[in-house]
Amino acid sequence: MLLAQISDLHVMPKGQVAYGRVDTAAMLRDAVAHLNRLDPQPDAVLITGDLADRGEPSAYAHMREILAELRQPFYVIPGNHDRVGAFRAAFADQAYLPADGNYINYAVDAWPLRLVALDSVVQGRTRGAVDDERLQWLDRTLAERPAAPTLVLMHHAPIAWDLPHFDAVGMEGIDALERVIARHPQVERLLCGHVHRSTQFKFGGTIASTCPSTAHQSHLDLRADGADSFTLEPPGFQLHRWTGGRLFTHTLNFGHFAGPFPFH
Repeated sequence: MLLAQISDLHVMPKGQVAYGRVDTAAMLRDAVAHLNRLDPQPDAVLITGDLADRGEPSAYAHMREILAELRQPFYVIPGNHDRVGAFRAAFADQAYLPADGNYINYAVDAWPLRLVALDSVVQGRTRGAVDDERLQWLDRTLAERPAAPTLVLMHHAPIAWDLPHFDAVGMEGIDALERVIARHPQVERLLCGHVHRSTQFKFGGTIASTCPSTAHQSHLDLRADGADSFTLEPPGFQLHRWTGGRLFTHTLNFGHFAGPFPFH
Protein backbone atom coordinates (compact mmCIF):
# COMPACT_ATOMS: atom_id res chain seq x y z
CA MET A 1 0.00 0.00 0.00
CA LEU A 2 1.27 3.46 -0.90
CA LEU A 3 -0.14 6.61 0.72
CA ALA A 4 0.77 10.19 -0.10
CA GLN A 5 0.49 12.85 2.59
CA ILE A 6 0.10 16.53 1.84
CA SER A 7 -0.55 19.18 4.45
CA ASP A 8 -1.14 22.84 5.19
CA LEU A 9 -2.45 23.89 1.79
CA HIS A 10 -3.61 27.34 3.00
CA VAL A 11 -5.63 27.95 -0.16
CA MET A 12 -7.09 31.44 -0.61
CA PRO A 13 -10.10 32.62 -2.62
CA LYS A 14 -9.39 33.09 -6.31
CA GLY A 15 -7.18 36.09 -7.05
CA GLN A 16 -5.69 36.25 -3.55
CA VAL A 17 -2.33 35.15 -2.15
CA ALA A 18 -1.49 34.20 1.43
CA TYR A 19 0.50 36.61 3.60
CA GLY A 20 0.75 38.97 0.65
CA ARG A 21 3.28 36.79 -1.18
CA VAL A 22 2.45 33.04 -1.31
CA ASP A 23 0.38 31.76 -4.25
CA THR A 24 -0.84 28.73 -2.34
CA ALA A 25 -3.36 27.69 -5.00
CA ALA A 26 -0.71 27.54 -7.73
CA MET A 27 1.53 25.54 -5.42
CA LEU A 28 -1.30 23.09 -4.72
CA ARG A 29 -1.83 22.69 -8.48
CA ASP A 30 1.86 21.77 -8.77
CA ALA A 31 1.45 19.30 -5.91
CA VAL A 32 -1.53 17.62 -7.56
CA ALA A 33 0.30 17.42 -10.90
CA HIS A 34 3.33 15.87 -9.20
CA LEU A 35 1.18 13.28 -7.40
CA ASN A 36 -0.55 12.43 -10.68
CA ARG A 37 2.83 11.77 -12.32
CA LEU A 38 4.00 9.29 -9.69
CA ASP A 39 4.68 5.73 -10.80
CA PRO A 40 3.45 3.71 -8.98
CA GLN A 41 0.45 5.83 -8.13
CA PRO A 42 -0.52 6.26 -4.46
CA ASP A 43 -3.59 4.36 -3.38
CA ALA A 44 -4.89 7.43 -1.55
CA VAL A 45 -3.86 10.90 -0.41
CA LEU A 46 -4.01 12.02 3.23
CA ILE A 47 -4.50 15.78 3.73
CA THR A 48 -3.64 16.73 7.30
CA GLY A 49 -5.28 20.08 7.90
CA ASP A 50 -5.16 23.82 7.23
CA LEU A 51 -6.79 23.42 3.85
CA ALA A 52 -8.10 27.00 3.59
CA ASP A 53 -6.01 29.80 5.05
CA ARG A 54 -8.95 31.79 6.48
CA GLY A 55 -11.74 29.24 6.17
CA GLU A 56 -13.95 31.09 3.67
CA PRO A 57 -16.42 29.02 1.62
CA SER A 58 -14.96 30.57 -1.55
CA ALA A 59 -11.49 29.33 -0.58
CA TYR A 60 -12.80 25.80 -0.08
CA ALA A 61 -14.55 25.95 -3.46
CA HIS A 62 -11.27 27.06 -5.06
CA MET A 63 -9.42 24.22 -3.34
CA ARG A 64 -12.00 21.59 -4.39
CA GLU A 65 -11.56 22.68 -8.02
CA ILE A 66 -7.86 21.94 -7.72
CA LEU A 67 -8.29 18.68 -5.80
CA ALA A 68 -10.75 17.49 -8.47
CA GLU A 69 -7.70 16.84 -10.67
CA LEU A 70 -6.31 14.27 -8.23
CA ARG A 71 -6.41 10.73 -9.58
CA GLN A 72 -6.53 9.25 -6.10
CA PRO A 73 -9.22 9.30 -3.40
CA PHE A 74 -8.36 11.58 -0.50
CA TYR A 75 -9.02 11.82 3.22
CA VAL A 76 -9.10 15.20 4.96
CA ILE A 77 -8.88 16.44 8.53
CA PRO A 78 -9.27 20.06 9.69
CA GLY A 79 -6.51 22.31 10.98
CA ASN A 80 -6.59 25.44 13.09
CA HIS A 81 -7.03 27.65 9.99
CA ASP A 82 -10.13 25.72 8.92
CA ARG A 83 -13.64 26.69 10.00
CA VAL A 84 -15.78 23.72 10.91
CA GLY A 85 -19.04 24.80 9.25
CA ALA A 86 -17.46 25.72 5.93
CA PHE A 87 -15.19 22.66 6.12
CA ARG A 88 -18.15 20.29 6.59
CA ALA A 89 -20.06 21.97 3.76
CA ALA A 90 -17.07 21.81 1.41
CA PHE A 91 -16.63 18.07 1.99
CA ALA A 92 -20.26 17.02 2.37
CA ASP A 93 -19.71 14.49 -0.43
CA GLN A 94 -17.03 12.63 1.53
CA ALA A 95 -18.97 9.80 3.19
CA TYR A 96 -16.25 8.99 5.74
CA LEU A 97 -16.63 12.39 7.41
CA PRO A 98 -19.15 12.77 10.27
CA ALA A 99 -21.95 15.14 9.30
CA ASP A 100 -22.36 16.52 12.82
CA GLY A 101 -20.96 16.27 16.34
CA ASN A 102 -18.48 18.36 18.28
CA TYR A 103 -15.42 17.05 16.48
CA ILE A 104 -14.40 15.65 13.10
CA ASN A 105 -13.16 12.24 14.21
CA TYR A 106 -13.49 9.14 12.04
CA ALA A 107 -12.04 5.74 11.18
CA VAL A 108 -11.60 4.12 7.75
CA ASP A 109 -11.29 0.34 7.54
CA ALA A 110 -11.08 -0.03 3.76
CA TRP A 111 -7.29 -0.40 3.45
CA PRO A 112 -4.49 -2.69 4.67
CA LEU A 113 -3.65 0.15 7.08
CA ARG A 114 -6.52 1.37 9.22
CA LEU A 115 -6.90 5.17 9.23
CA VAL A 116 -8.04 6.84 12.46
CA ALA A 117 -8.45 10.62 12.33
CA LEU A 118 -8.39 12.62 15.57
CA ASP A 119 -9.54 16.25 15.60
CA SER A 120 -7.03 18.40 17.51
CA VAL A 121 -8.53 21.79 16.63
CA VAL A 122 -9.85 24.40 19.06
CA GLN A 123 -11.97 26.70 16.92
CA GLY A 124 -10.69 30.26 16.81
CA ARG A 125 -7.31 29.38 18.28
CA THR A 126 -3.97 28.42 16.72
CA ARG A 127 -2.96 26.17 19.61
CA GLY A 128 -4.58 22.73 19.52
CA ALA A 129 -5.82 20.37 22.23
CA VAL A 130 -7.22 16.91 22.85
CA ASP A 131 -9.74 16.82 25.70
CA ASP A 132 -11.32 13.88 27.54
CA GLU A 133 -14.11 13.46 24.98
CA ARG A 134 -11.67 13.15 22.09
CA LEU A 135 -9.27 10.90 23.99
CA GLN A 136 -12.07 8.56 25.05
CA TRP A 137 -13.24 8.34 21.44
CA LEU A 138 -9.70 7.52 20.31
CA ASP A 139 -9.22 4.89 23.02
CA ARG A 140 -12.53 3.18 22.13
CA THR A 141 -11.87 3.33 18.41
CA LEU A 142 -8.38 1.86 18.65
CA ALA A 143 -9.66 -0.87 20.99
CA GLU A 144 -12.19 -1.99 18.36
CA ARG A 145 -9.46 -3.48 16.13
CA PRO A 146 -6.36 -4.21 18.23
CA ALA A 147 -4.78 -6.41 15.54
CA ALA A 148 -5.18 -3.94 12.67
CA PRO A 149 -2.05 -1.92 11.81
CA THR A 150 -3.18 1.68 12.19
CA LEU A 151 -2.23 5.21 11.23
CA VAL A 152 -3.50 8.01 13.47
CA LEU A 153 -4.00 11.29 11.61
CA MET A 154 -3.85 14.62 13.46
CA HIS A 155 -3.21 18.22 12.50
CA HIS A 156 -1.20 19.36 15.52
CA ALA A 157 2.02 17.56 16.41
CA PRO A 158 1.96 16.16 19.97
CA ILE A 159 5.33 17.37 21.18
CA ALA A 160 6.81 20.10 23.36
CA TRP A 161 9.70 21.55 21.38
CA ASP A 162 11.30 23.49 24.25
CA LEU A 163 11.30 26.48 21.90
CA PRO A 164 8.81 29.23 22.88
CA HIS A 165 7.93 30.23 19.31
CA PHE A 166 7.04 26.62 18.41
CA ASP A 167 5.37 25.68 21.70
CA ALA A 168 3.14 28.76 21.67
CA VAL A 169 1.35 27.31 18.64
CA GLY A 170 1.60 23.65 19.72
CA MET A 171 -1.04 21.66 21.56
CA GLU A 172 -2.38 20.71 24.99
CA GLY A 173 -3.12 17.23 26.28
CA ILE A 174 0.10 15.69 24.99
CA ASP A 175 0.80 13.50 28.03
CA ALA A 176 -2.74 12.09 28.15
CA LEU A 177 -2.65 11.40 24.41
CA GLU A 178 0.66 9.59 24.76
CA ARG A 179 -0.82 7.31 27.44
CA VAL A 180 -3.69 6.39 25.11
CA ILE A 181 -1.37 5.66 22.18
CA ALA A 182 0.90 3.55 24.40
CA ARG A 183 -2.06 1.27 25.21
CA HIS A 184 -2.47 0.39 21.53
CA PRO A 185 0.71 -1.08 20.03
CA GLN A 186 -0.97 -1.55 16.63
CA VAL A 187 -0.46 2.19 15.97
CA GLU A 188 2.30 2.28 13.39
CA ARG A 189 2.57 6.06 13.12
CA LEU A 190 0.97 9.36 14.05
CA LEU A 191 0.90 11.47 10.88
CA CYS A 192 0.63 15.20 11.57
CA GLY A 193 0.82 18.56 9.86
CA HIS A 194 0.88 22.10 11.31
CA VAL A 195 4.68 22.34 11.65
CA HIS A 196 5.33 23.04 7.94
CA ARG A 197 8.49 20.91 8.13
CA SER A 198 9.45 17.23 8.14
CA THR A 199 10.13 16.06 11.71
CA GLN A 200 10.07 12.71 13.50
CA PHE A 201 10.01 11.81 17.20
CA LYS A 202 9.21 8.89 19.51
CA PHE A 203 5.73 8.99 21.00
CA GLY A 204 3.79 6.42 23.01
CA GLY A 205 5.92 3.51 21.85
CA THR A 206 5.64 4.45 18.19
CA ILE A 207 6.76 7.30 15.90
CA ALA A 208 5.05 10.61 15.30
CA SER A 209 5.98 12.61 12.21
CA THR A 210 5.08 15.86 10.53
CA CYS A 211 4.77 16.62 6.84
CA PRO A 212 6.06 19.66 4.94
CA SER A 213 3.57 22.13 3.56
CA THR A 214 2.58 22.21 -0.09
CA ALA A 215 3.15 25.97 0.22
CA HIS A 216 5.45 27.87 2.61
CA GLN A 217 7.67 26.24 5.27
CA SER A 218 8.32 27.27 8.86
CA HIS A 219 11.68 28.93 9.33
CA LEU A 220 13.84 26.54 11.34
CA ASP A 221 14.96 28.93 14.06
CA LEU A 222 16.43 26.93 16.95
CA ARG A 223 17.27 29.95 19.11
CA ALA A 224 15.43 30.25 22.42
CA ASP A 225 14.25 33.72 21.40
CA GLY A 226 13.50 32.73 17.79
CA ALA A 227 10.64 34.22 15.80
CA ASP A 228 7.54 32.54 14.39
CA SER A 229 8.19 33.07 10.68
CA PHE A 230 8.11 31.30 7.32
CA THR A 231 10.34 30.78 4.30
CA LEU A 232 9.75 29.99 0.65
CA GLU A 233 11.80 26.82 0.72
CA PRO A 234 10.63 24.22 -1.82
CA PRO A 235 7.21 22.77 -0.98
CA GLY A 236 7.08 19.11 -0.05
CA PHE A 237 5.05 15.99 0.65
CA GLN A 238 5.54 12.50 2.03
CA LEU A 239 5.02 8.98 0.73
CA HIS A 240 4.25 6.23 3.23
CA ARG A 241 4.81 2.72 1.87
CA TRP A 242 3.40 -0.23 3.81
CA THR A 243 5.00 -3.51 2.76
CA GLY A 244 5.98 -6.68 4.55
CA GLY A 245 4.54 -5.39 7.81
CA ARG A 246 6.79 -2.32 7.77
CA LEU A 247 6.10 1.34 7.14
CA PHE A 248 8.67 3.31 5.12
CA THR A 249 8.39 7.10 4.81
CA HIS A 250 9.99 9.23 2.10
CA THR A 251 9.98 13.05 2.14
CA LEU A 252 10.14 14.66 -1.29
CA ASN A 253 9.87 18.12 -2.85
CA PHE A 254 7.38 19.21 -5.46
CA GLY A 255 8.64 20.51 -8.76
CA HIS A 256 10.43 19.56 -11.96
CA PHE A 257 13.96 18.32 -11.33
CA ALA A 258 16.53 16.95 -13.77
CA GLY A 259 17.16 13.21 -13.65
CA PRO A 260 17.24 10.47 -12.64
CA PHE A 261 20.73 9.81 -13.99
CA PRO A 262 22.69 6.54 -13.71
CA PHE A 263 25.64 6.58 -11.28
CA HIS A 264 27.79 4.70 -13.82
